[in-house]
Amino acid sequence: MESEWDALRVLGAITAMCLLLWVTWGVGYTVYVYLLPQVRRGNSWLRAHGAWAVVTGATSGIGKAYSHELARRGLNIVLISRDLSKLQQEAKEIERLHGKSTRVIQVDFTGGLEIYEAIEAGLKDLEIGVLVNNVGMRYARGLGKLLDCEDIAKELFNIINCNMMSVAQMTRIVLPQMVTRGKGIIINISSMADKRPYPFAAMYAATKAFVRSFSTAVGREYHSEGVIMQTVSPFLIETNMTYPMKRGLLVMTPEDFARQALDTLGLTSQTPGCLRHAVQGCLLSILLPSWFFLSSWQFMFVSRLERWSRAQLLGKRT
Repeated sequence: MESEWDALRVLGAITAMCLLLWVTWGVGYTVYVYLLPQVRRGNSWLRAHGAWAVVTGATSGIGKAYSHELARRGLNIVLISRDLSKLQQEAKEIERLHGKSTRVIQVDFTGGLEIYEAIEAGLKDLEIGVLVNNVGMRYARGLGKLLDCEDIAKELFNIINCNMMSVAQMTRIVLPQMVTRGKGIIINISSMADKRPYPFAAMYAATKAFVRSFSTAVGREYHSEGVIMQTVSPFLIETNMTYPMKRGLLVMTPEDFARQALDTLGLTSQTPGCLRHAVQGCLLSILLPSWFFLSSWQFMFVSRLERWSRAQLLGKRT
C-alpha cells in the first residue's frame, strides 16, 4: 500500500513539474514577444526586406491600419481593394501623412483566376518586401446557419475565393522574387476562429483554418530560403466585420492592433497579434474547453448573439 502511495507522489510531483515548466515557458514567451522592446526588429530591418509592401483589403479596418503603419515605418505601399475611390483616397492620405510612394490596384477578390493577371501586371518590377494577405469576408448577414444565406451557392463561392484563394494566389505571385532575393515577409491575417469549428460561422472559421494551415506549412517550406511567414489570429477588432461591437476592454482599434502586431515580426510565426489578445486566448482555453464550442450551451449563446446582432444592424439601417 505504501509503495502505491509512493508511486502516486512521484506521479504528482512529475505532473506539478510539467505544469510549472509549461507556465514558466508561457510567461517567458509572452514577455519576450510582447513586452521586451529591445528584442523588437527596427524599421531598418523591415525596410531591408524590400522597398514596397502590398496590402489586400487595404481601404478599411485592419488592412488600412497595416498600410498606414507600414508606410510610417518607411515602406512604399501597394493598396489592393475593390473600391477605386477609397483606394485613391487612402493612397493620397498615405502620401500626405507619411511621404511614401503608393500604387493602387482595383480588383474584387470574390472573382476568379482572371483578377490575378491585373495584380501581377500592377506589381511588375516592384521590389516587394512585405505582403499582407488581409482581405476577407463572412456571411453577408453576419452570424447564421449555412442555409440561411439568400444565394448559398454564390455566398460559398465568394467566401472561398476571398478568404482562401486570395491568400494562395497572392503568395504564389510574390513568393518567387522573395526566394530569389533570399528575404521577404508574408503576413497572413487569420482569426481566433482558425483553431476549431464555430457553428453560425462555419464557412468563415473553416476558411481561416485553411489560412493557418497553409501559412504554417509554406512558412516551414521556405524558412531556410530567408522568407518569414507569419500567421496573425486576432480576437475582436473594431471593424465593419465586427459591427456593432465597439472598442473597449475586449475590442481593440485597428490602429493599435496593427502597430503591436508588426512589433512581433521576426519573433514569432504565429500570434494573436498583441498582448491583450494573447491573454484573451489563454483565458479562453482555460475557461472554455474545446467541447464547449460544439455544445448546446454554446449553440444557445451564439443564437442569442446572432439575434442581438441582427437587431443592431436593423437599427442602424433605420
